[in-house]
Amino acid sequence: MKPIRVIDLLRSQETGKPAEVKGWVRTKRGNKQIAFIAVNDGSIIHSIQVVAEVAKFDEELMKQISTGSCVHVKGILVPSQGSGQAVEIQATEIILLGGADESFPLQKKGHSLEFLREIAHLRPRTNTFGAILRMRHHMAFAVHKYFNDLGFFYLHSPVITGSDAEGAGEMFQVTTLDLKNPPRTEEGEINFKEDFFGKATNLTVSGQLEGELAAMALGNVYTFGPTFRAENSNTPRHLAEFWMIEPEMAFYDIQDNMDLAEDFLKYLIQYALDHCKDDLEFLNNLYDKELIGRLQFVVSNPFERLSYTKAVDILVNSGKKFEFPVKWGTDLQKEHENYLVEHFKRPVILTDYPKEIKAFYMKQNEDGKTVRAMDVLFPWIGEIIGGSQREENYEKLMARITEMHIPEKDLWWYLDTRKYGACEHSGFGLGFERLMLFVTGMTNIRDVIPFPRTPKNADF
Repeated sequence: MKPIRVIDLLRSQETGKPAEVKGWVRTKRGNKQIAFIAVNDGSIIHSIQVVAEVAKFDEELMKQISTGSCVHVKGILVPSQGSGQAVEIQATEIILLGGADESFPLQKKGHSLEFLREIAHLRPRTNTFGAILRMRHHMAFAVHKYFNDLGFFYLHSPVITGSDAEGAGEMFQVTTLDLKNPPRTEEGEINFKEDFFGKATNLTVSGQLEGELAAMALGNVYTFGPTFRAENSNTPRHLAEFWMIEPEMAFYDIQDNMDLAEDFLKYLIQYALDHCKDDLEFLNNLYDKELIGRLQFVVSNPFERLSYTKAVDILVNSGKKFEFPVKWGTDLQKEHENYLVEHFKRPVILTDYPKEIKAFYMKQNEDGKTVRAMDVLFPWIGEIIGGSQREENYEKLMARITEMHIPEKDLWWYLDTRKYGACEHSGFGLGFERLMLFVTGMTNIRDVIPFPRTPKNADF
Protein backbone atom coordinates (compact mmCIF):
# COMPACT_ATOMS: atom_id res chain seq x y z
CA MET A 1 0.00 0.00 0.00
CA LYS A 2 1.04 3.60 -0.48
CA PRO A 3 2.13 5.71 2.50
CA ILE A 4 -0.56 7.97 3.97
CA ARG A 5 0.09 11.57 4.96
CA VAL A 6 0.27 12.25 8.68
CA ILE A 7 -2.55 14.78 8.44
CA ASP A 8 -4.83 12.11 6.96
CA LEU A 9 -3.80 9.49 9.51
CA LEU A 10 -4.51 11.80 12.45
CA ARG A 11 -7.96 12.58 11.05
CA SER A 12 -8.76 8.97 10.26
CA GLN A 13 -11.58 7.19 12.06
CA GLU A 14 -10.70 3.77 10.60
CA THR A 15 -8.60 2.10 13.27
CA GLY A 16 -7.59 -1.54 13.21
CA LYS A 17 -6.44 -1.33 9.59
CA PRO A 18 -2.94 -1.42 8.05
CA ALA A 19 -1.24 1.96 7.71
CA GLU A 20 2.05 3.19 6.31
CA VAL A 21 3.79 6.52 6.76
CA LYS A 22 7.05 8.07 5.61
CA GLY A 23 8.59 11.00 7.41
CA TRP A 24 11.26 12.38 9.70
CA VAL A 25 11.75 11.52 13.34
CA ARG A 26 11.08 14.47 15.62
CA THR A 27 11.63 12.65 18.90
CA LYS A 28 12.29 9.18 20.20
CA ARG A 29 11.74 8.11 23.80
CA GLY A 30 10.97 4.96 25.75
CA ASN A 31 12.80 2.13 27.51
CA LYS A 32 14.30 -1.26 26.74
CA GLN A 33 10.89 -2.77 26.08
CA ILE A 34 9.06 -0.13 24.05
CA ALA A 35 9.93 2.92 21.93
CA PHE A 36 7.72 5.90 21.15
CA ILE A 37 8.76 7.58 17.90
CA ALA A 38 7.17 10.84 16.75
CA VAL A 39 7.12 10.97 12.93
CA ASN A 40 6.29 14.12 10.97
CA ASP A 41 6.04 14.50 7.19
CA GLY A 42 5.32 18.24 7.02
CA SER A 43 1.63 17.90 6.11
CA ILE A 44 0.56 19.15 9.55
CA ILE A 45 2.27 20.58 12.60
CA HIS A 46 1.42 17.50 14.66
CA SER A 47 3.44 14.29 14.48
CA ILE A 48 1.97 10.81 14.61
CA GLN A 49 3.21 8.56 17.38
CA VAL A 50 4.70 5.24 16.31
CA VAL A 51 4.80 2.58 19.03
CA ALA A 52 7.45 -0.08 18.55
CA GLU A 53 8.05 -3.13 20.77
CA VAL A 54 11.86 -3.09 20.86
CA ALA A 55 12.27 -6.89 20.96
CA LYS A 56 10.57 -7.23 17.57
CA PHE A 57 13.14 -5.06 15.78
CA ASP A 58 16.83 -5.24 15.02
CA GLU A 59 18.86 -3.73 17.86
CA GLU A 60 21.19 -1.83 15.52
CA LEU A 61 18.22 -0.41 13.59
CA MET A 62 16.64 0.93 16.76
CA LYS A 63 19.91 2.65 17.67
CA GLN A 64 20.04 4.33 14.26
CA ILE A 65 16.53 5.72 14.55
CA SER A 66 17.16 9.11 16.09
CA THR A 67 16.00 12.70 15.86
CA GLY A 68 16.36 13.87 12.26
CA SER A 69 16.45 10.43 10.65
CA CYS A 70 14.01 9.51 7.88
CA VAL A 71 11.89 6.38 8.24
CA HIS A 72 9.25 4.31 6.49
CA VAL A 73 6.88 2.80 9.03
CA LYS A 74 4.41 0.00 8.39
CA GLY A 75 1.89 -1.08 10.98
CA ILE A 76 -1.66 -0.94 12.27
CA LEU A 77 -3.53 2.27 13.03
CA VAL A 78 -4.93 1.92 16.54
CA PRO A 79 -6.61 4.18 19.10
CA SER A 80 -3.97 6.10 21.04
CA GLN A 81 -3.37 5.11 24.64
CA GLY A 82 -1.95 8.53 25.47
CA SER A 83 -3.33 12.04 25.38
CA GLY A 84 -2.88 14.57 22.60
CA GLN A 85 -4.03 12.55 19.62
CA ALA A 86 -6.74 10.05 18.82
CA VAL A 87 -4.68 7.48 16.93
CA GLU A 88 -1.17 6.03 16.72
CA ILE A 89 0.62 3.39 14.68
CA GLN A 90 1.54 0.04 16.21
CA ALA A 91 4.67 -0.68 14.16
CA THR A 92 5.22 -4.05 12.48
CA GLU A 93 8.11 -2.92 10.23
CA ILE A 94 10.43 0.08 10.25
CA ILE A 95 12.75 0.86 7.35
CA LEU A 96 15.49 3.43 7.87
CA LEU A 97 15.53 5.58 4.74
CA GLY A 98 18.19 8.01 5.93
CA GLY A 99 20.08 8.22 9.18
CA ALA A 100 21.06 11.35 11.12
CA ASP A 101 24.23 11.40 13.21
CA GLU A 102 24.77 13.15 16.51
CA SER A 103 25.76 16.38 14.76
CA PHE A 104 22.16 16.99 13.63
CA PRO A 105 21.59 20.51 15.06
CA LEU A 106 17.85 20.28 15.71
CA GLN A 107 17.68 18.24 18.86
CA LYS A 108 14.75 18.26 21.27
CA LYS A 109 15.43 21.62 22.91
CA GLY A 110 14.63 25.24 22.31
CA HIS A 111 16.52 26.99 19.51
CA SER A 112 16.67 30.74 19.06
CA LEU A 113 15.32 32.23 15.85
CA GLU A 114 18.73 33.83 15.31
CA PHE A 115 20.40 30.40 15.39
CA LEU A 116 17.81 28.94 13.03
CA ARG A 117 18.53 31.69 10.46
CA GLU A 118 22.08 30.36 10.33
CA ILE A 119 20.77 26.92 9.32
CA ALA A 120 17.96 28.02 7.01
CA HIS A 121 18.44 24.80 5.02
CA LEU A 122 17.25 22.81 8.05
CA ARG A 123 14.87 25.15 9.84
CA PRO A 124 11.80 24.03 7.81
CA ARG A 125 12.00 20.82 9.91
CA THR A 126 11.14 22.73 13.08
CA ASN A 127 7.55 23.19 14.20
CA THR A 128 7.86 26.96 13.93
CA PHE A 129 9.06 27.10 10.35
CA GLY A 130 6.91 24.22 9.22
CA ALA A 131 3.95 26.28 10.42
CA ILE A 132 5.20 29.46 8.74
CA LEU A 133 5.86 27.77 5.40
CA ARG A 134 2.48 26.04 5.36
CA MET A 135 0.83 29.38 6.13
CA ARG A 136 2.86 31.06 3.41
CA HIS A 137 1.47 28.53 0.94
CA HIS A 138 -2.09 29.09 2.10
CA MET A 139 -1.73 32.88 1.90
CA ALA A 140 -0.28 32.70 -1.62
CA PHE A 141 -3.12 30.44 -2.70
CA ALA A 142 -5.64 32.82 -1.10
CA VAL A 143 -4.20 35.75 -3.06
CA HIS A 144 -4.75 33.95 -6.35
CA LYS A 145 -8.19 32.69 -5.32
CA TYR A 146 -9.35 36.15 -4.27
CA PHE A 147 -8.42 37.83 -7.51
CA ASN A 148 -9.50 34.93 -9.69
CA ASP A 149 -12.94 34.89 -8.07
CA LEU A 150 -13.26 38.64 -8.75
CA GLY A 151 -12.40 38.21 -12.43
CA PHE A 152 -8.87 39.64 -12.27
CA PHE A 153 -6.19 38.33 -14.62
CA TYR A 154 -2.76 37.26 -13.33
CA LEU A 155 0.04 39.10 -15.14
CA HIS A 156 3.65 37.91 -15.15
CA SER A 157 5.60 41.15 -14.99
CA PRO A 158 9.33 41.13 -15.88
CA VAL A 159 12.04 40.57 -13.29
CA ILE A 160 14.64 42.38 -15.43
CA THR A 161 13.79 46.00 -16.18
CA GLY A 162 15.33 49.12 -17.67
CA SER A 163 13.36 51.51 -15.44
CA ASP A 164 13.00 52.34 -11.75
CA ALA A 165 9.27 52.32 -10.95
CA GLU A 166 9.67 54.24 -7.71
CA GLY A 167 12.39 56.62 -8.89
CA ALA A 168 14.29 55.83 -5.70
CA GLY A 169 17.39 54.07 -7.02
CA GLU A 170 18.88 51.29 -4.88
CA MET A 171 18.48 48.66 -7.59
CA PHE A 172 20.54 45.56 -8.32
CA GLN A 173 22.27 45.84 -11.67
CA VAL A 174 22.05 43.03 -14.21
CA THR A 175 24.98 42.72 -16.59
CA THR A 176 27.03 40.25 -18.61
CA LEU A 177 29.92 42.69 -19.08
CA ASP A 178 33.41 41.72 -17.96
CA LEU A 179 33.64 43.50 -14.62
CA LYS A 180 37.45 43.40 -14.72
CA ASN A 181 37.61 45.11 -18.09
CA PRO A 182 34.25 46.60 -19.13
CA PRO A 183 33.92 48.38 -22.47
CA ARG A 184 34.18 52.16 -22.26
CA THR A 185 32.77 55.08 -24.21
CA GLU A 186 34.98 57.87 -25.52
CA GLU A 187 34.11 59.78 -22.35
CA GLY A 188 35.37 56.91 -20.18
CA GLU A 189 31.93 55.77 -19.02
CA ILE A 190 30.90 52.12 -19.09
CA ASN A 191 29.42 51.41 -22.50
CA PHE A 192 26.19 49.56 -21.75
CA LYS A 193 25.43 49.39 -25.47
CA GLU A 194 27.83 46.46 -25.43
CA ASP A 195 25.85 44.75 -22.66
CA PHE A 196 23.42 41.86 -23.24
CA PHE A 197 20.33 44.10 -23.54
CA GLY A 198 22.16 47.01 -25.15
CA LYS A 199 21.37 49.23 -22.17
CA ALA A 200 21.73 49.33 -18.38
CA THR A 201 19.24 46.97 -16.73
CA ASN A 202 18.29 46.07 -13.16
CA LEU A 203 16.25 43.66 -11.10
CA THR A 204 12.77 45.08 -10.67
CA VAL A 205 11.51 46.86 -7.57
CA SER A 206 7.89 46.63 -8.71
CA GLY A 207 5.61 45.18 -11.34
CA GLN A 208 3.26 48.15 -11.12
CA LEU A 209 4.12 50.01 -14.31
CA GLU A 210 3.75 46.88 -16.41
CA GLY A 211 0.54 46.12 -14.51
CA GLU A 212 -0.85 49.50 -15.60
CA LEU A 213 -0.12 48.65 -19.23
CA ALA A 214 -2.11 45.42 -18.97
CA ALA A 215 -4.97 47.08 -17.07
CA MET A 216 -5.41 49.42 -20.03
CA ALA A 217 -6.35 46.36 -22.09
CA LEU A 218 -7.69 43.71 -19.71
CA GLY A 219 -9.44 45.90 -17.12
CA ASN A 220 -8.38 44.35 -13.81
CA VAL A 221 -5.04 42.57 -13.39
CA TYR A 222 -2.61 41.70 -10.64
CA THR A 223 1.05 40.76 -10.42
CA PHE A 224 2.54 38.54 -7.74
CA GLY A 225 6.26 37.94 -7.91
CA PRO A 226 9.73 38.59 -6.51
CA THR A 227 11.04 42.14 -6.29
CA PHE A 228 14.43 43.45 -5.26
CA ARG A 229 15.89 46.47 -3.52
CA ALA A 230 19.60 47.04 -2.88
CA GLU A 231 19.01 48.94 0.33
CA ASN A 232 21.78 48.50 2.89
CA SER A 233 19.38 47.95 5.77
CA ASN A 234 19.53 45.35 8.52
CA THR A 235 16.26 46.19 10.26
CA PRO A 236 13.69 43.48 11.12
CA ARG A 237 11.41 44.93 8.41
CA HIS A 238 13.66 44.92 5.33
CA LEU A 239 14.79 42.31 2.81
CA ALA A 240 16.80 42.64 -0.39
CA GLU A 241 14.53 40.08 -2.09
CA PHE A 242 10.84 40.01 -1.29
CA TRP A 243 7.48 39.29 -2.93
CA MET A 244 4.92 41.88 -3.96
CA ILE A 245 1.23 41.62 -4.84
CA GLU A 246 0.19 44.50 -7.08
CA PRO A 247 -3.32 44.80 -8.52
CA GLU A 248 -4.08 47.47 -11.13
CA MET A 249 -7.66 48.33 -12.00
CA ALA A 250 -9.05 50.35 -14.90
CA PHE A 251 -11.97 52.68 -14.05
CA TYR A 252 -11.21 52.60 -10.28
CA ASP A 253 -10.91 55.85 -8.34
CA ILE A 254 -9.22 56.23 -4.96
CA GLN A 255 -12.38 55.23 -3.06
CA ASP A 256 -12.70 52.04 -5.11
CA ASN A 257 -9.04 51.38 -4.43
CA MET A 258 -9.47 51.71 -0.66
CA ASP A 259 -12.54 49.47 -0.69
CA LEU A 260 -10.65 46.76 -2.57
CA ALA A 261 -7.59 46.97 -0.31
CA GLU A 262 -9.68 46.62 2.86
CA ASP A 263 -11.74 43.76 1.48
CA PHE A 264 -8.60 42.01 0.21
CA LEU A 265 -6.81 42.17 3.56
CA LYS A 266 -9.86 40.97 5.47
CA TYR A 267 -10.31 38.10 3.03
CA LEU A 268 -6.69 36.97 3.45
CA ILE A 269 -6.81 37.14 7.24
CA GLN A 270 -10.12 35.28 7.38
CA TYR A 271 -8.64 32.66 5.04
CA ALA A 272 -5.78 32.17 7.50
CA LEU A 273 -8.23 31.79 10.38
CA ASP A 274 -10.27 29.27 8.42
CA HIS A 275 -7.47 27.18 6.89
CA CYS A 276 -4.46 27.47 9.23
CA LYS A 277 -6.07 26.69 12.58
CA ASP A 278 -3.45 24.25 13.92
CA ASP A 279 -0.48 26.36 12.85
CA LEU A 280 -2.06 29.58 14.17
CA GLU A 281 -2.77 27.98 17.53
CA PHE A 282 0.82 26.80 17.78
CA LEU A 283 2.24 30.26 16.94
CA ASN A 284 -0.30 31.93 19.21
CA ASN A 285 0.68 29.75 22.16
CA LEU A 286 4.43 29.90 21.63
CA TYR A 287 5.15 33.40 20.32
CA ASP A 288 2.21 35.80 20.52
CA LYS A 289 -0.70 35.16 22.89
CA GLU A 290 -2.75 37.90 21.21
CA LEU A 291 -2.24 36.72 17.61
CA ILE A 292 -5.57 35.03 16.92
CA GLY A 293 -7.53 37.71 18.77
CA ARG A 294 -5.79 40.42 16.75
CA LEU A 295 -6.58 38.69 13.47
CA GLN A 296 -10.23 38.30 14.46
CA PHE A 297 -10.40 41.96 15.48
CA VAL A 298 -9.08 43.19 12.12
CA VAL A 299 -11.60 41.08 10.23
CA SER A 300 -14.51 42.27 12.39
CA ASN A 301 -13.95 46.03 12.32
CA PRO A 302 -14.01 48.69 9.57
CA PHE A 303 -10.73 50.43 8.85
CA GLU A 304 -10.48 54.09 9.89
CA ARG A 305 -10.07 56.43 6.92
CA LEU A 306 -8.64 59.94 7.18
CA SER A 307 -6.42 62.34 5.30
CA TYR A 308 -2.71 62.77 5.86
CA THR A 309 -3.44 66.35 6.96
CA LYS A 310 -5.83 65.21 9.72
CA ALA A 311 -3.35 62.53 10.77
CA VAL A 312 -0.59 65.11 11.15
CA ASP A 313 -2.92 67.27 13.27
CA ILE A 314 -3.58 64.30 15.56
CA LEU A 315 0.14 63.58 15.88
CA VAL A 316 1.11 67.21 16.50
CA ASN A 317 -1.63 67.67 19.11
CA SER A 318 -0.95 64.33 20.83
CA GLY A 319 1.57 65.84 23.24
CA LYS A 320 3.78 62.80 22.60
CA LYS A 321 7.47 63.39 22.02
CA PHE A 322 8.37 61.40 18.94
CA GLU A 323 11.90 60.40 18.00
CA PHE A 324 11.22 61.89 14.57
CA PRO A 325 9.40 65.24 14.86
CA VAL A 326 6.36 65.47 12.62
CA LYS A 327 4.95 68.39 10.66
CA TRP A 328 2.97 68.75 7.46
CA GLY A 329 5.14 67.73 4.53
CA THR A 330 7.26 65.13 6.33
CA ASP A 331 7.00 61.45 5.58
CA LEU A 332 5.50 59.51 8.46
CA GLN A 333 7.73 57.07 10.32
CA LYS A 334 6.77 53.75 11.88
CA GLU A 335 6.35 55.38 15.32
CA HIS A 336 3.80 57.80 13.84
CA GLU A 337 1.95 55.01 12.04
CA ASN A 338 1.81 52.91 15.20
CA TYR A 339 0.48 55.85 17.20
CA LEU A 340 -2.37 56.38 14.73
CA VAL A 341 -3.32 52.70 14.81
CA GLU A 342 -3.31 52.77 18.62
CA HIS A 343 -5.24 56.05 18.64
CA PHE A 344 -8.09 54.60 16.57
CA LYS A 345 -7.73 51.04 17.91
CA ARG A 346 -8.02 49.62 14.40
CA PRO A 347 -6.21 49.62 11.02
CA VAL A 348 -6.01 53.04 9.40
CA ILE A 349 -6.08 54.15 5.76
CA LEU A 350 -4.38 57.51 5.15
CA THR A 351 -5.04 59.47 1.96
CA ASP A 352 -4.06 62.69 0.18
CA TYR A 353 -0.35 62.89 0.93
CA PRO A 354 1.90 65.83 -0.05
CA LYS A 355 3.00 65.25 -3.63
CA GLU A 356 6.66 65.98 -2.76
CA ILE A 357 6.97 62.78 -0.71
CA LYS A 358 5.17 60.48 -3.14
CA ALA A 359 5.93 58.87 -6.50
CA PHE A 360 5.60 60.64 -9.85
CA TYR A 361 2.70 58.51 -11.12
CA MET A 362 0.16 59.44 -8.41
CA LYS A 363 -2.83 61.54 -9.47
CA GLN A 364 -2.64 65.15 -8.36
CA ASN A 365 -5.49 66.70 -6.40
CA GLU A 366 -6.99 70.03 -7.37
CA ASP A 367 -5.22 71.80 -4.48
CA GLY A 368 -1.92 71.39 -6.33
CA LYS A 369 -0.23 70.22 -3.12
CA THR A 370 -1.47 66.68 -2.54
CA VAL A 371 -1.92 63.46 -4.49
CA ARG A 372 -4.50 60.69 -4.27
CA ALA A 373 -2.23 58.30 -2.43
CA MET A 374 -3.37 55.79 0.15
CA ASP A 375 -1.43 53.85 2.78
CA VAL A 376 -2.96 51.10 4.92
CA LEU A 377 -1.46 50.98 8.42
CA PHE A 378 -1.60 47.84 10.57
CA PRO A 379 -0.72 47.21 14.22
CA TRP A 380 3.06 46.80 14.73
CA ILE A 381 3.64 46.38 10.98
CA GLY A 382 2.97 50.01 10.11
CA GLU A 383 2.41 50.43 6.37
CA ILE A 384 1.27 47.14 4.90
CA ILE A 385 -0.23 48.49 1.67
CA GLY A 386 0.75 51.52 -0.38
CA GLY A 387 -1.22 52.63 -3.40
CA SER A 388 -2.88 55.46 -5.27
CA GLN A 389 -5.11 56.57 -8.03
CA ARG A 390 -2.75 56.91 -10.99
CA GLU A 391 -2.31 60.12 -12.95
CA GLU A 392 -3.98 59.59 -16.33
CA ASN A 393 -3.39 63.16 -17.63
CA TYR A 394 -0.40 63.18 -19.99
CA GLU A 395 0.62 66.79 -19.38
CA LYS A 396 0.47 66.51 -15.59
CA LEU A 397 2.36 63.22 -15.61
CA MET A 398 5.00 64.65 -17.92
CA ALA A 399 5.40 67.70 -15.66
CA ARG A 400 6.01 65.47 -12.62
CA ILE A 401 8.57 63.36 -14.51
CA THR A 402 10.40 66.56 -15.44
CA GLU A 403 10.20 67.92 -11.88
CA MET A 404 11.68 64.73 -10.46
CA HIS A 405 14.42 64.52 -13.13
CA ILE A 406 13.30 61.10 -14.32
CA PRO A 407 14.67 60.33 -17.82
CA GLU A 408 11.77 60.46 -20.27
CA LYS A 409 13.59 58.04 -22.57
CA ASP A 410 13.22 55.28 -19.96
CA LEU A 411 9.43 55.73 -19.70
CA TRP A 412 8.31 56.47 -23.26
CA TRP A 413 6.24 53.30 -23.30
CA TYR A 414 4.53 54.22 -20.03
CA LEU A 415 3.71 57.70 -21.32
CA ASP A 416 2.16 56.16 -24.44
CA THR A 417 -0.70 54.77 -22.32
CA ARG A 418 -1.65 58.37 -21.48
CA LYS A 419 -1.72 59.27 -25.16
CA TYR A 420 -3.76 56.32 -26.41
CA GLY A 421 -7.08 55.84 -24.65
CA ALA A 422 -6.16 56.90 -21.13
CA CYS A 423 -8.70 56.32 -18.37
CA GLU A 424 -9.11 56.69 -14.64
CA HIS A 425 -7.30 53.82 -12.91
CA SER A 426 -5.83 52.83 -9.56
CA GLY A 427 -3.73 50.20 -7.86
CA PHE A 428 -1.75 49.26 -4.80
CA GLY A 429 1.08 47.06 -3.58
CA LEU A 430 0.98 44.60 -0.69
CA GLY A 431 4.31 43.30 0.58
CA PHE A 432 3.73 39.58 0.98
CA GLU A 433 6.29 39.21 3.76
CA ARG A 434 4.71 42.05 5.73
CA LEU A 435 1.39 40.25 5.43
CA MET A 436 3.11 37.10 6.67
CA LEU A 437 4.53 38.97 9.66
CA PHE A 438 1.04 40.03 10.62
CA VAL A 439 -0.68 36.65 10.23
CA THR A 440 2.08 34.65 11.94
CA GLY A 441 2.95 37.04 14.78
CA MET A 442 6.64 36.86 13.91
CA THR A 443 8.66 40.01 14.62
CA ASN A 444 11.50 39.66 12.10
CA ILE A 445 10.81 39.60 8.37
CA ARG A 446 13.70 37.15 7.88
CA ASP A 447 11.60 34.51 9.62
CA VAL A 448 8.66 34.55 7.17
CA ILE A 449 10.56 33.87 3.93
CA PRO A 450 12.29 30.54 3.27
CA PHE A 451 15.74 31.91 2.48
CA PRO A 452 16.24 35.56 3.47
CA ARG A 453 18.45 37.81 1.35
CA THR A 454 19.94 40.65 3.37
CA PRO A 455 23.20 42.67 3.26
CA LYS A 456 26.20 40.28 3.31
CA ASN A 457 23.87 37.27 3.40
CA ALA A 458 23.01 35.20 0.32
CA ASP A 459 23.59 31.67 1.57
CA PHE A 460 21.46 28.63 0.76
